[in-house]
Amino acid sequence: MQMNEIRQRVQHAQAAIEQASRLCQEELLLPMELKDSIQQLDEKSGQMSNVLASADEQALRQCVDDLEQLGDRARDACKTDAPVAEEVRRAVMQAHRELSDLKHSLH
Repeated sequence: MQMNEIRQRVQHAQAAIEQASRLCQEELLLPMELKDSIQQLDEKSGQMSNVLASADEQALRQCVDDLEQLGDRARDACKTDAPVAEEVRRAVMQAHRELSDLKHSLH
């Protein structure tokens, strides 16, 4: 995969994470596991730009792997019986899809 394509995919993933984070912050009644995982995802996502700038492929793969694991946690938290607004659920699922697709394209 070319670096330009990787950058573009990273930007899509970061935008999806930011959207999920914003919606989670606006929502009052969310499972704590979902809030925590999205907060961690948002924080770790900010590091991805630095890793990408370093052009270290191994560090980028590790960062994306870590993000995808956090995305898994967020996705799983949406699948519980706890109330999660549909808009939040869609945003979390979109972020997870973006990260999963990015991970698979890097490996």
